[in-house]
Amino acid sequence: MKKREHSIVPLLLSFGLLLVPCAAGSSPPTDTAVAQPAQERHLANIQQLTFGGQNAEAYFSHDGTKLIFQSKRGGNGCDQIYTMDLNGQSVQMVSTGHGATTCSFFSPNQPRLLFSSTHEAGEACPPKPDRSRGYAWALHPSYNVYTADLDGGNLKRITHDGAYNAEGAYSPDGKKIVFTSHRDNDLDIYTMNSDGSNVTRLTTAYGYDGGPFFSWSGNYIAFRSFHPKTKAEHESYRQDLANNVFRPTWLELFVMKADGSEKRQVTDLGAATFSPFLHPNDTQIIFSSNHGDPKGRTFALFVINVDGSGLEQVTFEGGFASFPMFSPDGSKLVFVSSRNAKERHEFNVFLADWVP
Repeated sequence: MKKREHSIVPLLLSFGLLLVPCAAGSSPPTDTAVAQPAQERHLANIQQLTFGGQNAEAYFSHDGTKLIFQSKRGGNGCDQIYTMDLNGQSVQMVSTGHGATTCSFFSPNQPRLLFSSTHEAGEACPPKPDRSRGYAWALHPSYNVYTADLDGGNLKRITHDGAYNAEGAYSPDGKKIVFTSHRDNDLDIYTMNSDGSNVTRLTTAYGYDGGPFFSWSGNYIAFRSFHPKTKAEHESYRQDLANNVFRPTWLELFVMKADGSEKRQVTDLGAATFSPFLHPNDTQIIFSSNHGDPKGRTFALFVINVDGSGLEQVTFEGGFASFPMFSPDGSKLVFVSSRNAKERHEFNVFLADWVP
């Protein structure tokens, strides 16, 4: 759910497919061009960068030349963090190879990166949550935010309080990290300095606030939220939180200033709407949602203006598309999709030119 998941990684079976292990990734073939539906007028020159397995949450470096992503490959039962070039080459694991990892990001002002990991709690994957009442996203208390050199060396833990510290991303100047934490009896968004100091809470509404990203300008933060509307939703959320789980049924998108002020709701779709990222123009948000599918099984990319107007569907391949991110100059879009999948539960990273 990211996954940011962990982040949330919703998909067909009530958001759960990306959590099922499958085949390892392989090297990209010579021809990585991808055919696309005619309706996808905002995308051109789509290239497939990973081939096989479960790959998710691919995000640009600040100079737009590298990607960092999470993947199950090489026999790992849980996601680990990797980097690669924009052509899918030079793939390198930069996490420890132990525990579960999620939510990685490049630092823009130093040769460092960040991700969340459970490896200090043990080498094995953490236990899966009870899903007898439907899909549940585990909020493992052992998740903490770490920074590391670009090769994974010099690993430093920078969160030490509370439980479940994940869903992190750097600000464009590299001075701040925005993240989600269960440390004040709720799931809220916080910022901290890049060394983990000066933790500041930005959201206070009861319910889940998470998956935050700074805009490329650094002026805004886009995020997803579930704020219980009924007594039953409120009680269910409270009980699940006490057991370190979250059962997402619907999510809406919000935007706020970088200091947490001027929060405003952007979507009101009543759907599983997540993974928002602002275009460099600061006026549009791209995101994933099952909006429009009565069965909730198809997730497509959409764009919407920050004032909630101008909703437009971007992808039409009929399966799963999510985790979109614009390049710093807005010319490219990276995203994850089930298109071209050779096996069930296969998700790959794609890169496309963005056509305004």
